[in-house]
Amino acid sequence: MASNSSSISTSAKRLDGKVAVITGGASGIGAATAKLFVKNGAKVVILDVQDDLGRSLCNEIGSEQISYVHCDVTNETQVENAIDFAVSKHGKIDIMYNNAGIIGSMAPGITTTDYENLKKVFDINVFGAFLGAKHAARVMIPAKKGVILFTASVAGVVAGMSPHTYAASKHAVIGLSNNLCVELGQYGIRVNCISPHVVDTPLLTKFVGEIDKNKVDEAIMKSSNLKIEKLEANDVAIAAVYLASDEAKYISGLNLMIDGGYSKTNPLFPMYISEIRSGFN
Repeated sequence: MASNSSSISTSAKRLDGKVAVITGGASGIGAATAKLFVKNGAKVVILDVQDDLGRSLCNEIGSEQISYVHCDVTNETQVENAIDFAVSKHGKIDIMYNNAGIIGSMAPGITTTDYENLKKVFDINVFGAFLGAKHAARVMIPAKKGVILFTASVAGVVAGMSPHTYAASKHAVIGLSNNLCVELGQYGIRVNCISPHVVDTPLLTKFVGEIDKNKVDEAIMKSSNLKIEKLEANDVAIAAVYLASDEAKYISGLNLMIDGGYSKTNPLFPMYISEIRSGFN
């Protein structure tokens, strides 16, 4: 299986001198991004509630450029304190990557979706992202510069891929990003979303439950539009590096789809036609 996980050169240090805060940074896309940000010269503060994983990641990277802060993104005081910690430690914040998220319960339909699940998903995915952006903005606005990123999802563009609560939350994140782009652009702050297709992360593991991983990988490949390549967490991290760098200095209000063209097509009709034809043979 071909992979482009090491295709980006870090010799240029594309984020040299920048300070980044990443929520949900202890595992999955967040951890991959933290590693790549550090390789590109950034000082990184990862926020998460997974303390063991967060500290382990810092030890793995083994650099003064990364630190971990326990932070529940649904708690405004904790988010505010985490941002203040980053500013106190590094003097500024250049990049705020609101990546923390959950899928929630796998209720198959709206009649079996309960309020508590809906509230939990929106608290983390939407309110948490809102708080991260809010407290990053209070630091970036006086500096008149900065980048705010969000992890959205292909589920925020293509219907029927996920539970209603998750899909609705990612639509909300994209909408929030668009609105912030307009407000914060007046202060020189860029705001963008990254919407990946299915990525093999701990979030996916929780989503599929006890299904064999090989079968899950097979299902992902069969359902993908772009064949041969497999989407990995590091591919999302590479996109985040670009959007956070000065190379993307005039890119704002973008929802960058990392889905291999999945959102451009609906293969159901030709699939069913193929099935009908095979029945005649």
